[in-house]
Amino acid sequence: MINYNGRHFVSIENTENGEVSSQTFFEYKQEGNIISATYGGGDIVQGTLIGIVRKDGSLEFRYNHVNSKSEIRGGKCVSTPKILPDGRIRLYENWQWLDAETTEGSSIIEEVFR
Repeated sequence: MINYNGRHFVSIENTENGEVSSQTFFEYKQEGNIISATYGGGDIVQGTLIGIVRKDGSLEFRYNHVNSKSEIRGGKCVSTPKILPDGRIRLYENWQWLDAETTEGSSIIEEVFR
């Protein structure tokens, strides 16, 4: 099972209704099967997520952030990991806004080494 503690990710792809971009940086932590992360950059001023690593290895979490328009946004996401040939992790994400908007989208974030 993948341990996400101390891993860093950036977005490489997102649907048009998403706010995360290639300028958004995620910093993950993990204790047991609980994951959390802080993120920011691009249109995201500051964000957090909290969730679990499921038994099948996928991630299920809720996210909230403040964007550059000073709006509070939030939603839910399920991410499926893939290990790249160089050992980095790529997460394929299916998400849905759970605020005034309830649209769905998909994104891909990829691990970066710092």
